[in-house]
Amino acid sequence: MLAQILIILPIFALILTGWIARKSGALGPTATREINRLVVYFALPALLFDIMAKAEPHEIWQPDFILAFGFGCGVVFILTIVMRIASGHHLVDAVIDGLTTSYANAGFLGFPLVLALIGESGLAATLIATILTACVLFAIAIILIEFGLQQETSRLHIVLKTLKALVKNPLLIAPTLGTLVMLSPWELPDTVDVYLKLVGGAAAPCALIALGLFLADRTANQKHEKWSTTGIFVFLKLVAQPALTWVMAVPVLGLPSQMAHIAILLAALPTGTGPFMLAEFYERKSVLTGRMILITTILSVGTLSAYLAIA
Repeated sequence: MLAQILIILPIFALILTGWIARKSGALGPTATREINRLVVYFALPALLFDIMAKAEPHEIWQPDFILAFGFGCGVVFILTIVMRIASGHHLVDAVIDGLTTSYANAGFLGFPLVLALIGESGLAATLIATILTACVLFAIAIILIEFGLQQETSRLHIVLKTLKALVKNPLLIAPTLGTLVMLSPWELPDTVDVYLKLVGGAAAPCALIALGLFLADRTANQKHEKWSTTGIFVFLKLVAQPALTWVMAVPVLGLPSQMAHIAILLAALPTGTGPFMLAEFYERKSVLTGRMILITTILSVGTLSAYLAIA
């Protein structure tokens, strides 16, 4: 348990930094939006491009692992969207909620946790999970959000406007260009590599500071979400997703024990900052998303420890 606590401690420190900055007046009421825009337009695209450009095709093409991790992630994502639409929520909000319950923090927490518990042999699988979460799932969510935002009556116009919006979205352009670099014989120049690391490295810290700023803002905290909804979401993220991943990885696919273990471990990670960034970027309510990041991160210390004890 101590290993998990030490790994997630910087997350709380960064959130607290944002909270103090807002409460002390060091950053003003518009800081949350501006920092989040910095992440969405520059830091996160650089990170996504770097992840894809540096990946090796033979490393990331592990169909059984992709299916096992993607199954748990995808089922929870779709189930949440269906539940939220059935309860009267807009498609855009439902998609952000679906991302909230299925977006495992593989990039920020997965690598140090797997390295500490399993070693370097588990890093390739962690990279696959990061790509599936931060690139594939994120892209699907953005496509659905852009589709839901269109108000045209003609289906053709809706499709065309959605495509136009997607082509201009940096969170889709960056991993697409990174994939082209990965598949090409070219290597990134050292200068570009350093630039991507510097800019991309700011994505997670800035997003967590923005979350702290948001939580410190009284106007944001006046918008309440039912705690019963939060409870359901926490269950979906910390219990249902790893359980579904286990079903696909062990009884169905019969993955080797270490690969199955890594898939379940990564599926059991808490919610990352991606859904919060999208909610803020598209100006949707993000109280529930921010609450989920905090609560699942805290509770994951117990749930991950319980899983490790069983495994």
